[in-house]
Amino acid sequence: MKATDRLRDENRFHDQQAAERVERFPDAASLRFEDDDFLNHETWIRPAISKLGSVAGMRTLDLGCGHAMAAVVLARAGADVTAIDLSAGYLEEAKRRAVANQVVVQFVQADATRLPFSDRSFDRVWGNAILHHLDIADAGHEVWRILRPGGVAVFCEPWGENPLLEIARRWVPYPGKARTPDERPLRQRDLHTLREIWPDIEVDGFQLLGMARRVLGHGALARGLSWCDGHLLKRVPGLNHYCRYAVITVRR
Repeated sequence: MKATDRLRDENRFHDQQAAERVERFPDAASLRFEDDDFLNHETWIRPAISKLGSVAGMRTLDLGCGHAMAAVVLARAGADVTAIDLSAGYLEEAKRRAVANQVVVQFVQADATRLPFSDRSFDRVWGNAILHHLDIADAGHEVWRILRPGGVAVFCEPWGENPLLEIARRWVPYPGKARTPDERPLRQRDLHTLREIWPDIEVDGFQLLGMARRVLGHGALARGLSWCDGHLLKRVPGLNHYCRYAVITVRR
């Protein structure tokens, strides 16, 4: 698929998603939230964002900000936040959310593979479920270009090396399953591409047994499975290969 077609499809899909969210967030009260609401909504978010280290006073980019909950949390922590997204619809919600939560965030509509920023202009980069929408090589080069020496970038991405999970992604109905025509979970080949660009990269898996929460919800059983994951993945690192999500940490 041509890059222009991909951008068009991504933009159309996410603008439609944003339009469907308007009724859920009609006013400032509905847009306000506590940090824990974001940090605890998936098991990988809190540990992933902690890998950024201190963000106080750091120029920080939220790459593909979507609803901008991450941007708000980072701004509350003292970061100087710029948030970009391709979707004008999501940016409209993001701007309203920043105002409702009384934080200052600079919002820019931009393609994440053609960032409108100078070289080495950010200390921190955060991205949640963004890389798998992009040309991996183009995105990797852009992140490396804008990241300052000593900087850290963290990405949370769906992982595609578990064949049973891929069957479930294709055939099992669950909330939030809609996706763009050409997005695909990251695979080992994508990590090989990124390692050619990012010399210092760490990958941690999340939700092995805990991936069942997509069907079970967030009850006691799902929490128990997540607790098991915490022990299993430390004792048998090879199981990270079969997790639902990967947290990718880059240090320059």
